[in-house]
Amino acid sequence: MKLHELSPVPGSVRDVKRVGRGHGSGNGKTAGKGHKGQKARSGGGVRIGFEGGQMPLMRRIPKRGFTNYPFKTEYAVVNVCDLQQFKDGTVVDAQLLKAAGVINKLYDGVKVLGNGELTVKLTVKADKFTKSAAEKIINAGGSTQTVQDQRKAEVI
Repeated sequence: MKLHELSPVPGSVRDVKRVGRGHGSGNGKTAGKGHKGQKARSGGGVRIGFEGGQMPLMRRIPKRGFTNYPFKTEYAVVNVCDLQQFKDGTVVDAQLLKAAGVINKLYDGVKVLGNGELTVKLTVKADKFTKSAAEKIINAGGSTQTVQDQRKAEVI
């Protein structure tokens, strides 16, 4: 097969609707826009949610509650199996993970999840550990240290 032999699947490509033309298109003269009015004009029409001047639904309904979305803590997630690449006795922290390409961005800290297996003895410094992750690291002969506690101590 050659490039010039390629063609789209029959029925997948339709002809462009040529409006405003005569000769049997059925969309001559006003081009399917009716007669006059805002929607018939070029660039005409109303914005999304506009209800002809009536108070729009989005402004009529009550606004309630509070969202913490802009202030949420977001963690860079690392699985236990990702730590397998480091040598025995390594102290694994956020900077080392970033340098090794395990995480792209630090966000508000690092959280270690318990997905996978670990056979290497490591000292892992992170902001959070799941129970299973901490268990697997300790069972492999390593240790865990939470960095948040150290940060709080530095602030005080």
